Order: sequence, then structure tokens, then C-alpha cells
Amino acid sequence: MIIPPKLKSGDEIRVIAPARSFEPSFTDENRKLAEKRLGELGLKVSYGKHLHEVNEFETAAIEHRIEDLHDAFSNKNIKVILTVLGGSTSNQLLKYIDYELIKNNPKILCGLSDITSLANALNTKSGLVTYSGPHFTVFGLPKQIEYTTDYFKKCFFNDDVIDVKPSKLYLNKRHGTEELENEGFWAINKGVAEGRIVGGNLITLNLLQGSEYMPDLKDSIVFIEDNAKENIRAVQNHIQSLILQPNFCKVRGIIIGRFQLETKMTQEILESLVNTKKELLNIPIIANVDFGHTAPMITFPIGGTLKLKVKDKIELKILKH
Repeated sequence: MIIPPKLKSGDEIRVIAPARSFEPSFTDENRKLAEKRLGELGLKVSYGKHLHEVNEFETAAIEHRIEDLHDAFSNKNIKVILTVLGGSTSNQLLKYIDYELIKNNPKILCGLSDITSLANALNTKSGLVTYSGPHFTVFGLPKQIEYTTDYFKKCFFNDDVIDVKPSKLYLNKRHGTEELENEGFWAINKGVAEGRIVGGNLITLNLLQGSEYMPDLKDSIVFIEDNAKENIRAVQNHIQSLILQPNFCKVRGIIIGRFQLETKMTQEILESLVNTKKELLNIPIIANVDFGHTAPMITFPIGGTLKLKVKDKIELKILKH
């Protein structure tokens, strides 16, 4: 495990687009708001060379995205790398990455959604702890940013154990404005577990199956979430696909992110889904945790260590990050 150095005031962030490039809907006003909020944390923002390049797949050429990734890791002034957005193309980069460069220049890389494939591959191939958390664009959102910022700071500015608690309110879509009451964590299966964190967006994680970039599931706590495009039948299929992977029988626990309303997922439906799969019956599982395609969200370390306790109450503690 290689944990990158923590941040301090005055450190520089590099914003890159390994998946989707800046999109027109992310206005100059949003960008300035994101810069302002990160500046309030004492962080300076700089940008990758090819951030605005856009082809028919809404992204930049592979060689240009690799150039920006390698430049960010090799630049000694850069302490944290934030992705712009998710999308559907970051797995194109995996065979072109210089993993020795990454290993020898450890620093924070943070993003979510499609960045799941990049973050898990970097951890698998180099041992670097990477992070599922807010994109740069998340800091330009109008609402529900305080909780997100709080957990971003807890993860990146000190080494203390992070006691994860549910948000009080949430947005069904990150760019939405209607604040909904959060039900809190769902206890699906009781138990206690400690393990190494892998995962993120479930569809994107599953794209790594059968490759050298897929993380070993042995002794892991798996984080998974799906977005509004996936209904309950699709979610079932994606979970089953993960169950069929080598060493799934050695998974110690599962943390499931909050589902968007469009999936039609409820606690009762999820409990029924879990009960159809004998591989899931004897491990602790919780759901409706603040990460994924809603807002706000926690930041969690891929390759870090977590302890989960599901008894009369739920305790979720990130031990190493």
C-alpha cells in the first residue's frame, strides 16, 4: 500500500480529463465557483493542457489524455489530481499508463463514476491508494457541497480515522436543486468486517473483469453504486457478474451507495435481491451510503482500510486513507 502525502495550505491541484472533457453546461461561473471553494481550502488550481479537447466521443485523444495524466504525476509541484467528469472512456488509457512513474511519484488522484476503472487499475498495478470522491465540477454545484467538502478535507488533510455518518439531506441528481430527506444507512445484513477497499461505480468496475487491471477481491470491502440509467433488474445483473469473479467468496463486506430514484430501488427490494444470492448471505452489507451519482458524497480510499459493524447500530470507519 502506497498512501500519497496529505495536503496542506498552498498545495496545487491539477485538473485533468481522463474521461469526458469539459462540457458546455459547466459554465465559466461554475468553474470560478469551484476554484473559489478549493481556494478556501488553501488549494491552487491549474489545468491540464488538453482539458477542452473534444472529439465525437466527448473526450480527447488517448495520447493527449495520457500526456496530461503523466505530466500531472511527474510535476513535483502538483500534490492532488482531480478529474473533471466521468463519462465512458477512461478504460481506454490503462494499457498506455507508465505505472512505474505513478509508483515513484505518489500523489492523490480523485474522481468518481467512469474514473472507477482508472482509480482501481492504478491501485492494482502500482499499489498507489487512489480515491473515489468529488470531481472538480462537483465543487461548482449550487447545493449540498458542505458535507462533500467536509469529507474531502477529512480524507486529504489528516490521517485520523474517519467516522462516516449519513447526510441529513440529499439531491437526487448532483446538478439538481430539490433537497430530499435522507433515510440514513440501510442495514441489509448484520455482521462485523475489516478489509481493503475496492470498487466505486459497479458497471465501470465490471468493465475490468478478466483483465490484469481488475482488483483482487480477496479480503476486501467492496464499494458499489449504480446510476439512474440502471433499473433494479440491471442492478441485479451487475451484482451477479461481480459475484462470479475469482475470490468473491473471500469478500468480507459490501457498502452500497445511494440509488437515484429512477432505479426504483428500495430497501425492501434490495433485501429481496440479496436474499436470492447465497454468496451474500453471510457478510455484512449496508446501503444508501453517501457516494455515487447523487449529492452530497464522501471521499473514500481505494486500497485503504475500512471497518464495518452492522449490529444494533451501524458503524462505518475508514481506518487507513
